Amino acid sequence: MTTDFAATKAQFHLPSGVTYLDGNSLGPMPRAAAQRMRTRMEQEWAEMLITAWNRADWIHDPRRIGDRVGRLVGAATGTVVMGDTLSIKVHQALASALALRPDRRVILSDSGNFPSDLYIAQGLIATLGQGHSLKTPAPQDVLAAIDDTIAVVMLTEVDYRTGRRHDMQAIIQAAHRAGALVIWDLAHSAGAIPVNLGQSGVDFAVGCTYKFLNGGPGAPAFIYVRPDLAPMCRPALSGWLGHEAPFAFDPDYRPAGGIDRMRCGTPPVLALAALDAALDVWDQVDMADLQARSATLADRFIAGVEATCPDLTLVTPRDPARRGSQVSFAFDHGYPAMQAIIDRGVIGDFRAPNIMRFGITPLYLDEADIDRAIAVLADVMGNRLWDQPQYHQRAAVT
Repeated sequence: MTTDFAATKAQFHLPSGVTYLDGNSLGPMPRAAAQRMRTRMEQEWAEMLITAWNRADWIHDPRRIGDRVGRLVGAATGTVVMGDTLSIKVHQALASALALRPDRRVILSDSGNFPSDLYIAQGLIATLGQGHSLKTPAPQDVLAAIDDTIAVVMLTEVDYRTGRRHDMQAIIQAAHRAGALVIWDLAHSAGAIPVNLGQSGVDFAVGCTYKFLNGGPGAPAFIYVRPDLAPMCRPALSGWLGHEAPFAFDPDYRPAGGIDRMRCGTPPVLALAALDAALDVWDQVDMADLQARSATLADRFIAGVEATCPDLTLVTPRDPARRGSQVSFAFDHGYPAMQAIIDRGVIGDFRAPNIMRFGITPLYLDEADIDRAIAVLADVMGNRLWDQPQYHQRAAVT
């Protein structure tokens, strides 16, 4: 299959006059999503009421849609399930992994990991009260820090600020040699770069679907468990839909078989409808084509910005094999600069302390979009347009 990126771009609602380089934080709305949600609301919820759990098969959405996401991350059928938020899925994976290594007490992450993942680890350590600790070396020092004291290596493959990409295979192999389990957070990988969970041998993986996968704000997260490991996992969040027979209403918890034990509460039925529509676009995409297109657009963006904006410092690896699908620049006045850029119709975002991020999302970006973004950045930076009072006022979301 050869991907027609002009055809995929036509399937998104992109506001007039806006060049959107923030799909690494929230993807734009697929045109089909609104109708899919109307169908679910007006024909299913409104007309079928509670019978829609069976008649519209809502109850099996987490597995059905999990398989659709699984295809994009190289997971075998029946190894991915949807539901809840990414933080909950991180908690589930980490708690299960620690229970499988009861004789070890160290969680290894890195100092660049997304803070929410670290918060989950810190909270779980406090809850367990068993003397666990969290080690966070610099990303480049993770491999050297893996030894036989480590219970779990928990990392985000693509750094949310810089776009730097871990060597997934090298870390998995080193961790397994040391007897540790591995959890990958794919928040900035799924839909951005090719991933092959099945071949990698990774033990657990989690990810969100509202970024590159374009599932919409609050779209549910996913979790993968290595098939041979799943029967041994003890779900720390033992919700009723992870029960072996939820409608038997057994007072005692018995985990379901395989990945279904990682289900927890009632699935977000409306949100899953929007994600399902977004995944229709992904059915037209070859991940190798996506990666090649991302590299081409990112290289064009880097070259253009460096040629016109000498005050910006590239912090993303130049080698496409070492980065995700974003480009980040450091600038001491990055927050007001980004607000000035957004005010002129080019949307990226800012991450403290000084990072200006731009998502390179080939499903709906082309060379003309990249060139317009470069021109706007050059104008804002070259003429110090960012240095106006309104751009220095911090909003709640950056």
